[in-house]
Amino acid sequence: MMEKFENWLVGVSLWRHGWVRGVSLVIAGLLGLAVVLTPFDLSYQFAFAVLTFAIAYALNKLSPARYITLVLMSISVATSLRYMYWRVTNTLGFETWLDSMFGYGLLLAEFYALTVLLLSYFQSAWPLHRKPVMLPANMDVWPNVDIYIPTYNEPLSVVRQTVLAALSQDWPADRLNIYLLDDGRRDEFQEFASLAGVGYLRRDNNEHAKAGNINAALARTDGEFIVIFDCDHIPSRSFLQICMGWFLKDPNLAMLQTPHVFFSPDPLEQNLEIFHNVPNESHLFYGLTQDGNDLWNATFFCGSCAVLRREHLLAVGGMAVESVTEDALTALKMNRLGFNTAYLAIPQAAGLATENLSRHIGQRIRWARGMAQIFRSHNPMLGKGLAFSQRICYLSAALHFFYSLPRVVFLTTPLAFLFFGAHVFHASALLIVVYAVPHILHAQLTNFRIQGKFRHTLWNEIFESVLAWYLMRPTIATLFKPDSAKFNVTAKGGTNEHSYFDWMLARPYIILLSLNLIGMMVGIVMLLWGKGDTSNALAIMINMVWTMHNVVICSASIAVAGERRQVRGSPRVRTNLRATLGLPNGHRIACTVSDFSQNGLGLVLPAPMGLAIGDAVDISLFRGDEEEVFPATARFVKDDRLGVRFDDLSIAQQIALTQMTFARADIWARVWNASVPDAPLQALKQISAIGWRGFSLLATETWREFGRNARNLTGRVSKSEAER
Repeated sequence: MMEKFENWLVGVSLWRHGWVRGVSLVIAGLLGLAVVLTPFDLSYQFAFAVLTFAIAYALNKLSPARYITLVLMSISVATSLRYMYWRVTNTLGFETWLDSMFGYGLLLAEFYALTVLLLSYFQSAWPLHRKPVMLPANMDVWPNVDIYIPTYNEPLSVVRQTVLAALSQDWPADRLNIYLLDDGRRDEFQEFASLAGVGYLRRDNNEHAKAGNINAALARTDGEFIVIFDCDHIPSRSFLQICMGWFLKDPNLAMLQTPHVFFSPDPLEQNLEIFHNVPNESHLFYGLTQDGNDLWNATFFCGSCAVLRREHLLAVGGMAVESVTEDALTALKMNRLGFNTAYLAIPQAAGLATENLSRHIGQRIRWARGMAQIFRSHNPMLGKGLAFSQRICYLSAALHFFYSLPRVVFLTTPLAFLFFGAHVFHASALLIVVYAVPHILHAQLTNFRIQGKFRHTLWNEIFESVLAWYLMRPTIATLFKPDSAKFNVTAKGGTNEHSYFDWMLARPYIILLSLNLIGMMVGIVMLLWGKGDTSNALAIMINMVWTMHNVVICSASIAVAGERRQVRGSPRVRTNLRATLGLPNGHRIACTVSDFSQNGLGLVLPAPMGLAIGDAVDISLFRGDEEEVFPATARFVKDDRLGVRFDDLSIAQQIALTQMTFARADIWARVWNASVPDAPLQALKQISAIGWRGFSLLATETWREFGRNARNLTGRVSKSEAER
């Protein structure tokens, strides 16, 4: 009887606390609704804006605690919803069809931006920060693992290092099988696989591209777990030991994803010279979003650097073939069947980024088409099997790539007023300022706090603007005709023999820049010679400030089209490793490795050693107590700097070299944390400088093009006169 009474008291206590929480949430919701819906005149709205931002700014400085972040999110949400409510109820009294066309277009773009903002807050509210689970000391219970390395048209020089790193895994050899899945059906790949001692699988067709390649391999292998690495993603030795513990702890875990880290700069980083100074475009997703998704059991499979349980993968029919982003759809299917997915934000592999802007755009077009397919044909908000939180996370991912049209709208909207006198806001300029500016500032402040380590202020606008024009048409087309999207392989490995300006890809940015520059001149004319009251002058200045912002963004986008010379076929990784140099006379000198590639490395010597190009040396590299010695040849000598190349290494030596360089997880951990912290004013200064560089680059290239055309015309005229 006493036990029943105690259980009853516990139940009453839990009910009471639940009731208190429920009432608290209702009260908080009502207060938030009141903040959103209460109308203010100009002075009260100004006071509200100043007060809320002062509170948010002070709280941001007060503590880095997560609950402060949640408070800032709440303030930002309330301020943004208040702005949008005011927009809908007080600014849509358009008087002409032109006002209506531009006004409703902007409103829809703002609705999209607000929706994405709210979804991102939900995803990043409380990142899980999952830690690795230790494997049992008894290695006999460690499972059998198959490593798949799918390839299609990539050169062997790209694929080789991934295979060698896979062979370096710290895992029982009798429970590890490595397979090179060659959809290109190349004999040299088969010969290399035989020489390296790994499995080689090919099929007689390329149906369903990468997904079909993996599904074909599933039917011919039997490992309990499948690890997939894109052929340019080089795994660390510790990959399996870091990842596999969670599968032994959670029998319902179907997939575990790790970050994608890149040891070469993508076109934006290369052409804007921001590699390791500004976080990579993907760093926000892998550093924050995936960690936030993990809290809600909604981690996405990203196609590489992940482990999948064969049983659960087969339960969803293998890799999904209905979308060109087969990875995300496969994870969605797993979650629908009730399987768990997980994320470890610990870099355990590194790969090649796209080498030029055209490849980069092609890759993002495929991603955008794939997410449009998922949104259209496998909408996460519909169907069974997902929790509400999972639906929100997948919806956010699906909606993300629809930013292209809203971004173009934001880049052109002020021109509607400056060119045509269209009023996209049916409200006074001061009211627009006191409602819109708080919405923008709170979003910037909150995202600065949440994303500062993973994405710097305003850089999102650069990343999106560069791609927006090219994503717009395929995304919209796929939304209406989802089966039209086809898989395209992102080519990796290559060089740029010469620096050049990509006029074709830069054309949309040049047009947008030109329009915004004309808009600025029109605005100046309107201010100097126009007639009207103070309110009209303020409206002109607001649109000019917006246009000036667009000029900077468009000119920065043009700077990305200035492709830089890249002659290294094998990118070098900057590092700081201890080494020993063996000289031809037998002396050995302690030195430091400053960078390495799969073919050679750079050394910093304590003093010049009198070496000449072509001298034979040997290099000792260290990993803990391990030492490996490699024969090399001097290829570059200058003062205390020495560049060497490895020639004719055996497969065993190549594997050992990989273990000492690319397969070291500590190197990728340093790359993962290499970016400097966000500083909004510094970011603004940096983007402005890049915008000026883009403007200067366009002027220079235009002058050169004019000169070339003039010379060609002169040559044709001279030839014509000679013929006469």
